[in-house]
Amino acid sequence: MRVMAMIAAALVAGTAQAAPEYKVIDRIAGPDGGWDFIRVDPQSARVYVAHGGSVLAVDLKSRAVAPGLAPGARLHDAMPVGGGRELLVTYGGSDSAGFVDAMTGATIATVATGKGPDAAVFDAHSGLVAVMNHGGGDITLIDPVQRVAVGSIAVGGALEVAAVDGKGRLFVNIEDANAVAVVDTAARKVVARYKLPGCDEPTGLAYDPRDALLIAACDGATVILRADDGKVVATLATGKGADGAAFDATKRLAFIPSGRDGKLSVIAVDGAKSRIIQSLDTQVSARTIALDPDSGRIYLPAANYGAAPAGGGRPPQVPGSFNVLVVGE
Repeated sequence: MRVMAMIAAALVAGTAQAAPEYKVIDRIAGPDGGWDFIRVDPQSARVYVAHGGSVLAVDLKSRAVAPGLAPGARLHDAMPVGGGRELLVTYGGSDSAGFVDAMTGATIATVATGKGPDAAVFDAHSGLVAVMNHGGGDITLIDPVQRVAVGSIAVGGALEVAAVDGKGRLFVNIEDANAVAVVDTAARKVVARYKLPGCDEPTGLAYDPRDALLIAACDGATVILRADDGKVVATLATGKGADGAAFDATKRLAFIPSGRDGKLSVIAVDGAKSRIIQSLDTQVSARTIALDPDSGRIYLPAANYGAAPAGGGRPPQVPGSFNVLVVGE
């Protein structure tokens, strides 16, 4: 019995030692300005940030920063398409999406969307890009080969980040309804709505293909639910000010950034047994996230801010403080 106990203890210790521990390993400086979503393109080894009025590109090998690509009003997303040769950029200020050359930022085509285009997602099942119109409550479907809109889907509410299952289902967070809408991309209609109890203002959303789970980042909590029927399997307390979520399917880890608290929650995803295994200090304002599936590294834009104006409004950004945090083991 003593031998068996020693073996069991050794196995537990081995498991504990094998658990990954993340840390901030680099900071890549960039020009001042606000930002929204960040993307990694493993094919070109570049990171793209929708950075205020243009796209910021970072070469991950050389750390060279190329600012000022694809200028426009209120950029939200810059998603690599066409094998990484182009970017699809959403412009909230002009209710449009632009196809631009990924290296030069030159405009190739412009497509009208609904009101307030925000996050985009590529659906391999249909071959289409879906753009979430935050202000209009609908989804614009775009053919990335022909670079034209081919339809729209009415959803309702303030649409945030979407995820797809690769089998014809699209899931999108409805921020002002604390719910997830389930969309049949072939039928082009909403087929279900999942309530998110214990969730306030869901933003980031990731999909676990092995167990068909959705991971919804809320303000102060993360809800994990089944994609087939919306049953909540776990609710975990995470930081305030989340605006993104990422899932590493190889390591079975979810990452939830909280910009208000400056924390990155690392979640071991295991259905009802899902648990937080690390809460990493990142930087206040680091709220959006991108995961490189090849290296496993995580990228988070952030900046420092001064005191809020006495009359209200946003606090000013400290000049020279914008950077992209690199998180790894």
